[in-house]
Amino acid sequence: MQYPDPLSTDELGAWLRLAHSPGLSLGAARRLLASFGSPQAAVSAGLGAWRQVAGAEAAAALQEPRLDQEALLDSVLGWCADPACRVVPLGDALYPSALLETADPPLILYAQGRIGLLSQPSMAIVGSRHATPGGLDNARSFATHLSRAGLVVVSGLAAGIDGAAHEGALAGAGQAGGGTVAVVGTGLERVYPKRHHDLAHRMCAGAGLLVSEFPLGAPPLAEHFPRRNRIIAGLSLGTLVVEAAVQSGSLITARMAVECGREGFAIPCSIHSPQSRGCHRLIKEGAKLVETADDILQELRWPAPGLPQVELDLPASDGDVPGGDPLLRALGHDPVSLDALVGRTGWPAAELQARLLTLELEGRLARLPGGLFQRQGVA
Repeated sequence: MQYPDPLSTDELGAWLRLAHSPGLSLGAARRLLASFGSPQAAVSAGLGAWRQVAGAEAAAALQEPRLDQEALLDSVLGWCADPACRVVPLGDALYPSALLETADPPLILYAQGRIGLLSQPSMAIVGSRHATPGGLDNARSFATHLSRAGLVVVSGLAAGIDGAAHEGALAGAGQAGGGTVAVVGTGLERVYPKRHHDLAHRMCAGAGLLVSEFPLGAPPLAEHFPRRNRIIAGLSLGTLVVEAAVQSGSLITARMAVECGREGFAIPCSIHSPQSRGCHRLIKEGAKLVETADDILQELRWPAPGLPQVELDLPASDGDVPGGDPLLRALGHDPVSLDALVGRTGWPAAELQARLLTLELEGRLARLPGGLFQRQGVA
């Protein structure tokens, strides 16, 4: 894959000034870019123009840039000497389109590893730092399955569920795609927590990518992690919470995902475990309860590994089903939900409902409790 050329020194310096001038909000920086057309033009526009476009506070922030701006530029240039390291600004061809659909996209992203993962369809898996052994197993197995299906697994490199999700995704990556992205709350030249140093190295060397909006040298401050969470949610088609307490960053991430128009999923746990209460709260709020990774794939209408794809416009010639009806082939022999049929066939739900009603009236299908359907009259 051909990637755009890296930023020139002048471009990079202008982007760093817009992204990291204390007191300059992301919204103000985006207004300046929209008004002046480029970061170089924005930072050279002058005090009056800054004040007119972005307000007095933004103008003051740009008038007094951070004292270590040159040092930051030098360190980033040195970091970018590694071909695996890139600064990806807003509007760059490498910038993930999913983030552009969110309310507060980062101005720039620092990325290290397999940069192409930024543009791949992804699913977030998050959860407790103090996970149970069962929760860790679930995170690994769900991530492995999703990665084998070709989805990139996004998480936050934290202890517990996050780390297990990254491990599972690396194990599942292969020719079908997959892999994993870690969105972190520090500068990319440091790994937090330190226990994940080896994991981060394996990600960068293989089917993984580290991403941050924070400059090199940024420490793991508490206020960084809610900002990181919005990127995890924004990159992904949906967010799965494996285990979480009621007051946790994982629930915030899942709610951010829903606010972005993405799907929310949660795994139910024991009612006696404190780590189950966050998941149960999300399910009460409308997150989809999942028991297998295929539940997620079906909800996303994503083909599961090994799941036969039914072409509903094939000639009616299947000998196993009288009349060769392809919808009956999609039903199989076990009870199945409407959502599962949508995932298997790709048909719109309304069209499927009409076809199912016809089959039911013909006596070839039974409607079961719980919104399930089952073929009738076929051995």
